[in-house]
Amino acid sequence: MILVYPDLEALSRAAADLFAERVGNAIADHGRCAILLAGGETPRRTYELLADEPLRSRVPWGRLHLFWGDERSVASDDPRSNAQMVRRALLDRVPVPAGQVHPIPGDRDPRQSADEYEELLHRFFAGAPPRFDLVVLGLGDDGHTASLFPDSPVLEERERWASATRRAGEEIGRVTLTVPLINQAELVVFLVAGDDKATILREVLEEYPDPRSRPARMIRPEQGELRWLVDASAARLLHRTGKNGNLAH
Repeated sequence: MILVYPDLEALSRAAADLFAERVGNAIADHGRCAILLAGGETPRRTYELLADEPLRSRVPWGRLHLFWGDERSVASDDPRSNAQMVRRALLDRVPVPAGQVHPIPGDRDPRQSADEYEELLHRFFAGAPPRFDLVVLGLGDDGHTASLFPDSPVLEERERWASATRRAGEEIGRVTLTVPLINQAELVVFLVAGDDKATILREVLEEYPDPRSRPARMIRPEQGELRWLVDASAARLLHRTGKNGNLAH
């Protein structure tokens, strides 16, 4: 489903409302909610809105478990850290218990971090299917999402849930959750905004036949739902929104 909003603010409000709704539904169904968060600039406003009223009082933060889809190998206070961005926009302002916030360790070798995060995920899901109630993702200008980059070996991973990786031409390593794990989710939501994302959004949704060249195409929940929340600028080159999606105001 493709949902188009007039601008980033409207998109962010819809995403924040959806976040709150999904938390409530998950807790009513099985007593807790596990959410996989994205870094990057587009989700920031969504997180800020969740920390403000009326949503701050609506979300039962004490039953929420937060995870990350990827992280750079940088210190936790580094401005490039995805966890740091979420902490400043959201976590410093809402009462999520510290033991229920699960950032990917960025201050060590990425292979060690990936191993540790995979162990944490196995403990959390305790033999049950690793099914996040909500996964929030962004879209890079090369079609990557999380740290799943075009033609990366990690795209072939079928067993691991977390893997070390590296972006071509980038010195620092990264850890990313893998395609099979993400595709177990109940709901995956892509947030895409800005005129500079129009071409890549069209390529991901309408053009490229090989998903490994645009890895966001590989995200297809096996038994869950996929939604694209995009603003009008990012959607300006799409041909399918009127037919396969909804125009939201």
